[in-house]
Amino acid sequence: MEKSKKLEMVLWSIALPGFGHLLYGKYIKGIFLILGEVIINVMGRFNHVIVLSFHGRTQEAIEQADYQWLMFYPCLYFYSIWDAYKEVSEKDRPFSYVPLAFTAYFVTIGLIFSPMFTISGNFIGPVWLPMIFVPVGLSIGAVIRWIILKGAQKD
Repeated sequence: MEKSKKLEMVLWSIALPGFGHLLYGKYIKGIFLILGEVIINVMGRFNHVIVLSFHGRTQEAIEQADYQWLMFYPCLYFYSIWDAYKEVSEKDRPFSYVPLAFTAYFVTIGLIFSPMFTISGNFIGPVWLPMIFVPVGLSIGAVIRWIILKGAQKD
C-alpha cells in the first residue's frame, strides 16, 4: 500500500474513530468503532463540552461533562488510531501499541483530574487538560517501548 493511502487511513481515524477502517474496507470494525464513538460522545455530552471549552466556559464544561462516560473515550480513540496504523503496516512492528496505550492512560488521568486541576486559579477543563497529557503519554510510552525492545534484543 502506498504511503499516502496509509497516511489517509490513519488521519481519518484521528478525525473520527472508525472512518479509516471504513476507508480500508474493514466495515464491521469501522461501524463498531463509529457506534462506540457516537454512544460515548452523546452519553458523555462530549460535543457540548468541546464547544463550551472552546468558548472559554471551562466551569460549565466541567459541570456538563459526564465523566463516567467520557473516561471510555481515550481508549476507544487511541485504539482506533493504533489499529488503523496496524492494518496498513506491511511488517509487524513489535510493541507498536505501547505509545498509544500509554497515551490513552495519561489522557484518562488528565480527564479524571480536570475538574480539580488549576493553573493560577483557572481550571484547564475536560478538553484541554487531557490534550496536554497526550505528548506526555506518547513520550513515556515511546521510552517504555524502547526499553522493552532493548530488553528483547538481549534475549
